[in-house]
Amino acid sequence: MSTGAGMPPRAVLGLTAAVLAAHLWLLQRGPPRIQAAATARPAAFNTRSIAAALPPLAAAAANPRPPGPLPRRPAARLMAPATRPAGAEFGDAVFEIAAPSSRPRVQHSAGSIGSQGLEPARFGDRHRGEQAAHFDRAGQRVVFSNNRPAAPLAPGAQDRLSVLLQLAALAAGSPDKFTAGARVAIQTATTREADSWIFTVEGEEELQLPAGQLAAVKLTRPPRGEFDQRVEVWLAPGQAYVPVRLRLTQPSGDWVDHQWSATDRR
Repeated sequence: MSTGAGMPPRAVLGLTAAVLAAHLWLLQRGPPRIQAAATARPAAFNTRSIAAALPPLAAAAANPRPPGPLPRRPAARLMAPATRPAGAEFGDAVFEIAAPSSRPRVQHSAGSIGSQGLEPARFGDRHRGEQAAHFDRAGQRVVFSNNRPAAPLAPGAQDRLSVLLQLAALAAGSPDKFTAGARVAIQTATTREADSWIFTVEGEEELQLPAGQLAAVKLTRPPRGEFDQRVEVWLAPGQAYVPVRLRLTQPSGDWVDHQWSATDRR
């Protein structure tokens, strides 16, 4: 399965409705907080924000179940802005990792809404310096700030942050396509390349997170080379398929495990 051209109208409508519903729920209940579990090498991790706003199309089609009472504990925030019309900016996704022994690493994505869902315009990655990928939709290419050769831009292309939101939207729009063994291919840009990331649906798992117990669908993107990460993400059907856990494993075996810890109530 792919996010390329030819996506059925039902999937696009479901995608829009589900992501909107998820973020309306976040706005009503306050921003959920993400906590990083223990790592192979202890470090502090701070997820600043993930934001997406889509047009108000059939928001009631997705009816996420709010969780019960949740523990309150210090952690970073996952924040959603007010919704905007189609074609407007979808907001910002910002991911920050701050380790005691090194400078913080901050990744940032921003873009707009289109017929294929989220359409990133720029993805930046700042550590000791900043590099970026620019989505040149007029020229149908992805341009990199480090002068690497431009890559062809495929329909439905994402960056490494927006792809998590796009996966949630696709699953909410067509949950029957996210059964065990299914594969989801999305062109995903980093600051060096734009290749197809292929996620395999592992199936549903019962998670015991800091916020409580809930069912989630696990997807895995295996390393594509010797120095690549393994990406594992869990989407919660009961919360409009919002990502509730993200585990990144380095080639060395070190890993970080971000887990949903709480939802602030306003």
